[in-house]
This record gives sequence, C-alpha cells and structure tokens, in this order.
Amino acid sequence: MLSVILITIAAIFFTGIIIRTKSLASGRKGPGVLQPVSDVVRLFRKGVVYSETTSFIFQIAPTVYMASVIMAMLVVPFGQSRGVLSFNGDFIFFAYVLALGKFFSIIAAMDTGSSFEGMGASREALYSMFAEPAFFILMGSLALLSGHTSFQGIFAALHIGSQISYALAALATFVLLMIAMIESSRMPIDDPKTHLELTMIHEVMILDNSGFDLGLIFTAGYLKFAIYGALIVNLFIGIIPYQYAIPAFFGIQFLMAVTIGLIESFMARFRMSHNPQFIVALTSVSLLIFFGVLLILQKFM
Repeated sequence: MLSVILITIAAIFFTGIIIRTKSLASGRKGPGVLQPVSDVVRLFRKGVVYSETTSFIFQIAPTVYMASVIMAMLVVPFGQSRGVLSFNGDFIFFAYVLALGKFFSIIAAMDTGSSFEGMGASREALYSMFAEPAFFILMGSLALLSGHTSFQGIFAALHIGSQISYALAALATFVLLMIAMIESSRMPIDDPKTHLELTMIHEVMILDNSGFDLGLIFTAGYLKFAIYGALIVNLFIGIIPYQYAIPAFFGIQFLMAVTIGLIESFMARFRMSHNPQFIVALTSVSLLIFFGVLLILQKFM
C-alpha cells in the first residue's frame, strides 16, 4: 500500500514538473506545477458527449484504461514493502494488464469511424509491440540475476556494487525511461502538443473523448509515468530503510521528470519512419543487460 500512496503523490506533480522544466528551458514563466491536476479536476466536472457513430466500446474504454493502470500500480513494490498484489511472475501481469488498457484505447479510437484516429491507433499498436520485447528481456535478465520472478523479489535481491552492476542499472534505467516515454507518447517518439493529425499518435486517438472520460485518460497517463518512475527507483533503493528510501523515491522521480522536460526542450521529434528503428534498438540495449547478467553469473562458456 505504501507504493500506491507514493506513486499517487508523485503522479500529482510529475507532469507539472515536466511542463515547468520545458517553460524554464525556453525562457517562459509557464503554468504552475499543479496546473495539469487543475485541468483534470475541471474535466471531471464536465459532462461527456458521445458521437452517434460510436458504440458501447468507446464509452467503457476510458474506464478500462484507467482500471488497467490502477491494477498495474498495485503490483509495484517499494523497497522492502510488497505491492498490494505480489506473486511470482507479477511483472508479466503488469505488462499485459497495461496492454489490456492500451487495447481498449486502440479499439475505441477505431470505433469512432475516423480515419485519423484509426491511423493513430495503428501507430500506437505498432510502437507498443516493438517496446514489449525490450521490457521482457530486461525483466527476464533481472529475474535471472536475482533468482526471483516477482517484482518485490527481484528488486530486493539486487545489489548494486560492482562496476558491471552499475552499468546494468544505468542501462536498465535508460530502457525503462524510454519505454515510459513510448507508452506515454512523449518526445522524441510523439509530440503531445502537436495539432497536425498526420503526425499525431496518442493525441489523435482521443480527439472524440471529452469531459469525465478525457479526465480519466489524462489521469491514467500521469499515473503511468509515476509507475515507471517507481520501477526505476526500485532498481537502486533495494532494502534500505524507509527514512532514506522515501526521499530517494521522490528525488529520483523529480530527476526523471526534469530529464524528460529537458529532452523535450532540446531534442526534435524523430521522423515517423525512424520511430520503429529507435524502439527496436531498445531491445538491443536490453540484450546488453542480458549478456551482462550472464557475465556476472559466469555462465559464458
């Protein structure tokens, strides 16, 4: 339960810190850190408008998407504290419960009958498919290194001490950060501020959503960022006492948000044709982690 509370608190500030970082990097004052939360609260107070073209799938998709993110949040541990749901192979459950929410958001976009939303849905599905091997190779490598198959067992058994382990932790952080940006449709894969339908991915999928449903989608996105940040935190805190682990949690989440803000400020978005190449390259980085684990365990023949 501790991890759920910490992730929720981090999600409140995470996107606001990203926006604030981008504002300062461009020399603007920009909105406050809590502006995204204020926007969501405003959306929750509004009604929902449904097109006559859509079916019940479009109406339930935002709720399923939000529920999938909450379920994924329940299996994330925090140091010595297990997730609310913790069992062997829970990282597989984590990946595919998020995939369930993504699936419903994709078919909801197609349910609108819009060619633009269908185009964005196909791109979202393609990028998620390419990112999946990187995540599973990474978690499988950490499971092999630790001898456990649950999030809590894997992270509790990790010991960052040797030069190889530091390198593996850095590579794992990079992979999880990039997966978070792909799953959340951020730069350099997607630009959440663009208004050109031909280059939009996630944003074009939710053009028909409004009011409360749109607020659910935004809230789920904020939570998803903080969830991946929590996984990165768990790579480093191990079983250190809570009085040090909790400040480290918020410190790493803050650094992650600032890093994303700086990337989006100084890095141009990739050409659409280059996105699959970049995402597939993450699998190569995960393979480096796998070979590093084999080196540590002295399993090379």
